[in-house]
Amino acid sequence: MSYTAEISRTNPGCFIFLVDQSASMSDPMGAGDVTQQRAEVVSDAINRLLTELSVKCAKEEGVRDYFHVAVIGYGHNHVGSAFQGALAGRDLVPLSEVANNPARVESRTKKMPDGAGGLVETSVQFPVWMDPVTNGGTPMTRALGYADILVANWVEAHPSGFPPIVLNLTDGESTDGDPTSAAIALASHATADGAVLLFNLHVSGTGGTPVTFPDSDEGLPDTYARLLFQMSSVLPSHMRSYAASQGHRVSETTRGFVYNADITSIVEFLDIGTRATELR
Repeated sequence: MSYTAEISRTNPGCFIFLVDQSASMSDPMGAGDVTQQRAEVVSDAINRLLTELSVKCAKEEGVRDYFHVAVIGYGHNHVGSAFQGALAGRDLVPLSEVANNPARVESRTKKMPDGAGGLVETSVQFPVWMDPVTNGGTPMTRALGYADILVANWVEAHPSGFPPIVLNLTDGESTDGDPTSAAIALASHATADGAVLLFNLHVSGTGGTPVTFPDSDEGLPDTYARLLFQMSSVLPSHMRSYAASQGHRVSETTRGFVYNADITSIVEFLDIGTRATELR
């Protein structure tokens, strides 16, 4: 295990987000009177992350292409790009093009400190690249196969780079067969810096305590949870260190897996799972 390759414009990294768009993603999550559809929470989290990545990679001349990004939706017998607007239908897109082409920019309200110990609502601009979609089943096996093709092409073109990172966000079991073989095939691709990383997050609607970045499948509630755990890659050392700094208990066998995720742990999963090495 290496995962130390420097990320630069000539040796960029690659993020592939696989987003469950099945009918059950319309179910609510949250607490009390504050609930959202699971699909809305996941879409907001990914849109926010794309903004943060763009800001992180921005220099005086504009956003640098340290990463290429794909957002792939799967549901209702369809697997393909979830980008909207000018990027619709495209898979891996250089980050500068992502940053410059949101489908739209919404005005949203956000509570901010007022400087006197209280909070005040203010309007913020919120770029949107993908919308929540909920329809049909959960063709996870096909989605992993779709990512496999993207990853294979990327690794061939960038044989010495930081390996692609695939983040799968879902709320249910695969409806097109056991995804294990597809996950193994996907994670078998490698660059000189290490194997492809596959991280999995199960979105909850039932409440309860999230299981975040476990190092074994002990205590997971069912066969499906254990399956997702086994499909998930071990976190590289720099991601483990960052997870530990955020208060997570980690070990050398900690995996990129969250079960029964709430809104907070979805954001943490994306934050930790997209921690790359130093940018140049």
